[in-house]
Amino acid sequence: MNLNLRQAIIQRVQGKSDEELVDIIEGSVDGEERALPGLGVLFEIIWKNSAENVHAELVSTLQSHVNS
Repeated sequence: MNLNLRQAIIQRVQGKSDEELVDIIEGSVDGEERALPGLGVLFEIIWKNSAENVHAELVSTLQSHVNS
């Protein structure tokens, strides 16, 4: 079976409980750089499935922490 990175990450989180998802995210944040693509895929899913007001909040949070 030939999976791309996106598919592999999605398969890793499918069927996980909220608690397990939090553990996966928290275990990746500030972790090894190899976890960054996985966080990117998870962020992509959040972005694609969030309302515009959530996008604005995420961008605002990013701006306030990147430009400080």
